[in-house]
Amino acid sequence: MFSTALLAAPAIAAHGMWAGGFFPWFLIFPFFWFVLLFVGIFFFARRRRHWAGQAGRMGAESVLRERYARGEIDESEYRQRLEVLRANS
Repeated sequence: MFSTALLAAPAIAAHGMWAGGFFPWFLIFPFFWFVLLFVGIFFFARRRRHWAGQAGRMGAESVLRERYARGEIDESEYRQRLEVLRANS
């Protein structure tokens, strides 16, 4: 056992610790999962903002429709405000 270590020592000294195809795979896999998690969170947050914006716009349009249906505003005011809502989104 001791003789095997003595035989391997010159090979390590001559070629270095990283020679012979050894690569630190233990660093690659966590990095891969970190990047995958980051990309997933990024796209989920971006999509969520998009959904929230649409929900807010649809909420405003529904309130405007309700006001028009109750007779609080006339058709010209309804169309004018609807154009403003859709232009700002």
